[in-house]
Order: sequence, then structure tokens, then C-alpha cells
Amino acid sequence: MADEFTPQMTSTVSWKDGMAFNGELGGFDVPLDADEKFGGVGYGPAPKGLMLTALVGCTGMDVIAILTKMKIAPTKFTVDAEATLTSEHPKVFDQIRVIYRFEGEDLNEAKLQRAVQLSQEKYCGVSAMLRPIAQLSRSIYVNGSLLCVKDDPPPVVRPGAA
Repeated sequence: MADEFTPQMTSTVSWKDGMAFNGELGGFDVPLDADEKFGGVGYGPAPKGLMLTALVGCTGMDVIAILTKMKIAPTKFTVDAEATLTSEHPKVFDQIRVIYRFEGEDLNEAKLQRAVQLSQEKYCGVSAMLRPIAQLSRSIYVNGSLLCVKDDPPPVVRPGAA
């Protein structure tokens, strides 16, 4: 029987030295390394950290796409992620805070909230992959002032849990 799996995305890593790897994704080079306490030497970011970067990149792109359709144009926009890990192996994210920071004049706060909500609840595939295992929460700041905080429902699965 032929393999019925047809990949839609691929990634490859090649061992360099120690805990360092050269990664390739979509024609882009991605250096990887472990934290120093695990034998890394600072060659590149650790894989779990890249998951956070993927998360904030995914939701950030969604929000900008949605705001563009709404004709909302912040002058500055950043998305941060902060995470904690479980204490037992496999050590996975158990809490992730996503912090959206908008700056600009005459920003419609309801539309900003709606754009973030649509990203988190409908469009961001990285959030959807993490939500079943980690408690996600989000905060929105506009011109330095906290607009709102929302916690998602608790995760449904805990890796390694009996």
C-alpha cells in the first residue's frame, strides 16, 4: 500500500556540534542550540523558545491582517509571549501570556479587541495547537495603558499526566 501521507510543510535539522543544529524551513536557515545549562554554546535559540516566537508571529500577522481590513492602522504594534514550564518531564508550557501592545492616534479599542479575539479564537493555528495543553491568557495595551485581560478556559490535556 502506498504512503497516503502528503506533507504540506517540512523542516529539517542537521547536527552541527555539541547540542547545536542547523535547521531549514521553507528555504530559511534557523540555527538551534540548547540552553548553556544543557550543553549549548549560544549558537541559536532553543526549540521551545521558537514555539513562543511562532505563536506571537502567527497571532501578530492575523491581527495586522484583520486591522487592515477594518482600516485601523497602529503606528506601532508588538506582541510578547511569556511562558512557564511544567516541572516534570516532558517539560511543556503550562501557562502562556500573550501581550498585545498598540500605539497610535484614534485607535478604536473595540476593533482592537475584536481583532485579537478573532486571531486567538478563530485564525491563529499556533494558538489552537497550544491551547489544549497550556493555559493561555491575553492582555491588550493601548498607548501604554491596559485595556483588558482575558483568560482562556483551562487546557483539556496535560502531557505526562496520568
